[in-house]
Amino acid sequence: MADHDEQLQLVTFQLGEELYGIDIMNVKEIQKVREIRPIPNAPMYVEGIFNLRGNIIPIISLHKRFHLRKAELNDEDEMLSGFMIININDRFIGVYIDKVSRVMTVEQTEIQPPPQMISGIGTEYIQGVVKEDDGYLIILDISRLFDPKELQALGDF
Repeated sequence: MADHDEQLQLVTFQLGEELYGIDIMNVKEIQKVREIRPIPNAPMYVEGIFNLRGNIIPIISLHKRFHLRKAELNDEDEMLSGFMIININDRFIGVYIDKVSRVMTVEQTEIQPPPQMISGIGTEYIQGVVKEDDGYLIILDISRLFDPKELQALGDF
């Protein structure tokens, strides 16, 4: 049996037309879309703030940040949309997702470097890709999604 260090457990989700994954250890929870309070003069990709059991969480749109189109979902898939609360350098941030997919385990040996040309999110934010039957899964490196100044600004909300 494979060593646990040789495996990566991912929460996978759809964002636009692509399937992405984030290390499950960085995901606190997944929430249905609720009322989000807008923040005046916030960066365009900041949707607002959300009160999660007394904690104020900034909500980010990766669609806006990376100029991605939202996925066209049917009513059943709409039930799986919302936002993921992720932990980046001990700060909790909510990220809109079009649809949560599943939790899956991949072997480290299956992870390939990102191709030079990939649609949507830049390769500098991608840890790697995993080939699947119907395309590929893009593994995000969430520690690179925001630079330290952006994280500091998000922590000020």
